[in-house]
Amino acid sequence: MRQHTMPAQLAHASGFTLVEVLVALAIVAVALMAGLQASSALTRNAQRQSDILLAQLCAENELVKTRLSRQMPAIGDSTQSCEQAGRTLTVAVAVRPTPNPTFRRVDAQVLDGSTPVLRLSTIVGRR
Repeated sequence: MRQHTMPAQLAHASGFTLVEVLVALAIVAVALMAGLQASSALTRNAQRQSDILLAQLCAENELVKTRLSRQMPAIGDSTQSCEQAGRTLTVAVAVRPTPNPTFRRVDAQVLDGSTPVLRLSTIVGRR
């Protein structure tokens, strides 16, 4: 019986070793994690922009109401709710005196629950 011997080229199997495959998988995993973090940061930023836009609408509405009233606003604090895009936000309005008695400072802070989102200020004078 004659034994068949394989040529030297076929004796070594071609392909990747287990270590090479594991290194490649580790590199792919790191790249995917970086992509996941970048996309989650973009999502958080888009949500924050939406929150700020809605809060700005609420704060500006309260400040415009104060400016359009024919009377000087009373010094003190008040709270109103504001619904924008199906969300209910809270607007805390604080009216403070200024060194000039013909002007008052009005601060409108918008809260989402107990979390502050935005604060706007204006000065209102007598007409």
